[in-house]
Amino acid sequence: MVRRLVVGTAGHIDHGKTALVLALTGVDTDRWEEEKRRGITIDLGFAPFGLGAGLEASIVDVPGHEGFVRNMLAGATGIDLALLVIAADEGIMPQTEEHLAILELLGVTAGIPVLAKADLVDSEWLELGRGDVTARLARGRGRGASPVATSAVTGVGLDALRAAVREAAGGLAGRATDDLFRLPIDRAFAVAGAGTVVTGTTWSGTVAVGDAVRLLPLDREGRVRSIEVHGAAADRAVPGRRTALALVGVHKDEVRRGHVAVTGPGWRATPVIEAEVELVATAARPLTNRARVRVHLGTAEGLARTVLAAPLVPGSHGVARLVLEAPLVARGGDRFVLRSFSPVTTIGGGVVTDPLPVTRRGRATSVTAGRPPVERVLAWLGTAGLSGLAQDDLPVRLGLTPAGSASVVAAAGKAVLDAGGLLVARTVMAAATEDLGAALDRHHRERPLEPG
Repeated sequence: MVRRLVVGTAGHIDHGKTALVLALTGVDTDRWEEEKRRGITIDLGFAPFGLGAGLEASIVDVPGHEGFVRNMLAGATGIDLALLVIAADEGIMPQTEEHLAILELLGVTAGIPVLAKADLVDSEWLELGRGDVTARLARGRGRGASPVATSAVTGVGLDALRAAVREAAGGLAGRATDDLFRLPIDRAFAVAGAGTVVTGTTWSGTVAVGDAVRLLPLDREGRVRSIEVHGAAADRAVPGRRTALALVGVHKDEVRRGHVAVTGPGWRATPVIEAEVELVATAARPLTNRARVRVHLGTAEGLARTVLAAPLVPGSHGVARLVLEAPLVARGGDRFVLRSFSPVTTIGGGVVTDPLPVTRRGRATSVTAGRPPVERVLAWLGTAGLSGLAQDDLPVRLGLTPAGSASVVAAAGKAVLDAGGLLVARTVMAAATEDLGAALDRHHRERPLEPG
């Protein structure tokens, strides 16, 4: 069985991320002339990462400059393992801290600290740096991994880093292939003879040549003409791999970063998400009701207003609804990052508990936060009333595979009635039946001479 994972870089500007990727893969991920001229990474870069039989990896190289954090966020969402790159001659710097906070908010707990540019320092300084990094990471949420000292110039430590990645990959959960297909898009362009090409990292599910995909929030359908994985033709896209889809039926000017290619029912662009939110301890001020924030989910960035039961102080958690200024695509369990509107800094993040909540006025009063899937479904059905809930919506709303969602419904047992794929709570149906009977009795009492 082949295991697949996405490895992402993180770290301060000019700490050697791109040089490290080049040394590990032979691929220069700086594609733009301006990147080469300025000597910094501006946009996302990608490379296949050979790790031996049974393991396929893709590397996402992100910019370290504070002005390009939005690009970093587009690449960091969806990675399985992070390489936190810290220059041995400089140590932990401001963007190191922000990137580390972003990784923690996104739930990326598997990571390897890399002391790059080890050829620039002596052994004593290197050990001091190793101690500083170990101490800092011990205060975080990630799994404890020993720093690996490397040099892209001399090649020192590269084999040890590859071995550390292989070892870390063994503890990662695989991505489900029997799930709904989702590809957050980070680039769209036209290629002569192929048409519109969209690229991204496949998050879940599979799609094959000839299949139809839906582009959201465009709500347009396209057919997959061809597929490439890291530049090599493929018959099928699989999760955890860098993927390019050539599409028929959509123009490149219609698609942009932040859009999503999906298959299967249940997907919709949503104007509101309900979430469990945390505010980082270093946030400058509390998060208040109606605050305007920037939401980064997948490759999408959007503005939203917060709806809170009470203000969140730095370092605290709470429930929130995010009312988006433009719809985006979300799924239950998705993690996101919040940044302040102005000045633009990372202030927190969270996890989506309901991507398609019932819209209601007032402050956030979540009925699903922290509850197991069966209880969440019953709560949603109680709110939906006789309108019910389409069973096909559950994989997206719960964030489970179709088979996993069916198991949740089965576990609910007699509490749920299935009317041809429309789920209704038995208590709701019983109450409606009683109301109907009472209305009929009242009608006969008030109009005894009417026939029927």
